[in-house]
Amino acid sequence: MEAFYEDLRAADGSFKYFVGGEWRVSSSGKTVPVLNPSKSNQEAFRVQACTQDEVDEVFAVAATAQKAWAKTPLWKRAELLHKAAALLVENKDPIVEALVKEVAKGQKDSVTEVVRSGDLIKYTAEEGIRILNEGKLLAPDSFPGNDRNKMCLASKIPLGVVLCIPPFNYPVNLAVSKLAPALIAGNSVVMKPATQGCVAGTYMMQAFHAAGFPPGVVNMVTGRGSDIGDYLVTHPAVKCISFTGGDTGLSVSKKAGMVPLQMELGGKDACIVCEDADLALAAQHIVKGGFSYSGQRCTAVKVVMAHASIADALVDLVNEKVAKLSVGQPEDSADVTAVISASSADFIQGLVEDAQAKGAILCQEFKRNENLIWPVLVDKVIPTMRLAWEEPFGPVVPVIRVATDEEAIALCNQSKYGLQGCIFTTSLNKALLLSDALETGTVQINSAPARGPDHFPFQGIKDSGIGSQGITNSISLMCKTKTTVINLPQASFTMG
Repeated sequence: MEAFYEDLRAADGSFKYFVGGEWRVSSSGKTVPVLNPSKSNQEAFRVQACTQDEVDEVFAVAATAQKAWAKTPLWKRAELLHKAAALLVENKDPIVEALVKEVAKGQKDSVTEVVRSGDLIKYTAEEGIRILNEGKLLAPDSFPGNDRNKMCLASKIPLGVVLCIPPFNYPVNLAVSKLAPALIAGNSVVMKPATQGCVAGTYMMQAFHAAGFPPGVVNMVTGRGSDIGDYLVTHPAVKCISFTGGDTGLSVSKKAGMVPLQMELGGKDACIVCEDADLALAAQHIVKGGFSYSGQRCTAVKVVMAHASIADALVDLVNEKVAKLSVGQPEDSADVTAVISASSADFIQGLVEDAQAKGAILCQEFKRNENLIWPVLVDKVIPTMRLAWEEPFGPVVPVIRVATDEEAIALCNQSKYGLQGCIFTTSLNKALLLSDALETGTVQINSAPARGPDHFPFQGIKDSGIGSQGITNSISLMCKTKTTVINLPQASFTMG
């Protein structure tokens, strides 16, 4: 396995960037540290600090390679994706180790992410064959005033170079969810991973290289977003941007110009627990949805809207389960591990302190050791508290007590976010009524918010995103329609 990854490191131990089928050291002579959140933010790795000139070269190489890649038969593109998926899973151990070290993801969850990513790539290859080999033949005489004197052939063609920007929390799965659809559609890709998560993404990139993708079809630049971020998203070679992250995406969308955008941003995913809900089921999903991976998921439960008549019982059930959560090191697959950075921990602590100062009840003592924050359920949160509206992205779940379902919906819909929500009720009628009223991209009934299975549509509204993800939707977004109109000298009808 060491031989598989032997070209990725420079002489000083830092990880290289990837362009034109080659692993390179940046001409800047600089590197960027990648820290270990669970080990006092000590340096774990270093990656290249690419320059703007190197970004220019990467895009030039990608644009040239894409022309030939678009002519590659669809079955061949799918074959290479299957090879990349197999190599990714076969060589997963260093990727898992990197996930544990640089994003403090539990060992078991890290393995799951890599295996899931392989499955996603394979499914994308097959789905691409299904949907990209079909076109349309349109006749004109269905539109008033037209005769059958021309035929329109509509097909799907690639966009060009797709810029893929995955986040720190799923640096492998949310990378391949962008790369694989772009590649099967005939695009070339340039990936810019988050600094935290960059090494896992680098290992992942080697699987695509070793699979035999032509030089320049798959590329990766690394460095600080403050140095090359704006340059990347405004580059004239970019024909599509797929971005997952936080509020930075709002800035990206404003700067990007006239290119298709696939943006999955923040969320304040609400869990509405109705009077008739199965409270044991709701409590189970609140704990799983709110505290797994320390709440650092866009689809984590970010606020609970509990009907006043059942709130005490629900809080008791949740507290029983919170007490059983393990807190510790990702190597041990603890339920709650360190959050990604000291600044994130400071932000989370500030939200909790603001709520407590304004009268909220902390069901557990707030405990913090550097980046590690113990899970806490915050009861009796009210709308004047920051925690009611802001996304903690940590192991903190607020509970707002509501008098009616209508009050819960009104509070949810006041949020600037609209990613997902969930409703717990035993009434199918109520579930459908509330789902229709909730202003989110997805509503889960009797389950915590979740992204997946990966072929399900996944989208946000308002400040939570633009466009839709999911394998089929991503492939469709990364294509455009090309039409050829055949004009006939006379109207054509079936003979006889």
